[in-house]
Amino acid sequence: MTTPVVHSLREQIREHIVEGIVSGRWKPGERIVERRIATELEVSQTPVREALRELESLRLIESAPNKGVRVRNLTAADLEESYPVRAGLEAIAAELAAERLAEDCSALEPHVAALYEADRASDGTAQVRHTVAFHRELVRAAGNSVLLHTWEGLGIEVFTALSIRWLGTVQQSYAEEHEELVQAFRRHDPRIAELVKAHVLGCAPQA
Repeated sequence: MTTPVVHSLREQIREHIVEGIVSGRWKPGERIVERRIATELEVSQTPVREALRELESLRLIESAPNKGVRVRNLTAADLEESYPVRAGLEAIAAELAAERLAEDCSALEPHVAALYEADRASDGTAQVRHTVAFHRELVRAAGNSVLLHTWEGLGIEVFTALSIRWLGTVQQSYAEEHEELVQAFRRHDPRIAELVKAHVLGCAPQA
């Protein structure tokens, strides 16, 4: 039996807002009213304000004096900017994690299996969730907390979801691409960092 993940109130509010933006409830340029969210979720405005501040640091929303908070008008170029940084971080992670993952890829395999199911069902939500989870486990396997914190600070899940849903950035097969990386780790491929970097850059939206 797996232990359920317990998210803080701020994280739950953040997820609610992100889902609203990704699903189109709040369109680019549209105002997000802090008080309205607090009323809707039956919480105080403080954790809502904290969640919005965090999303602003991810460049998903923007605020201006006397104008409130609005969803940023993100372009393909905006979404694309995070990918070279992410690719560099994951290339470093791949080098650091290479020996560990060559011996044991069990943290990655369930997400590959889930991606095969998601590909068959054309389930975009599951494709995003398991793609991000796969890469998070790869970075985590590096055993470097600074690297993991930096990677998570890029808002990978948000930008992956937006790239796919807003711009239609769809790989030929999410599962096969990630299966290839697992096989490369298993065979001790000396080009693993280069392969991971190329894989991430290949997922970037085209401006």
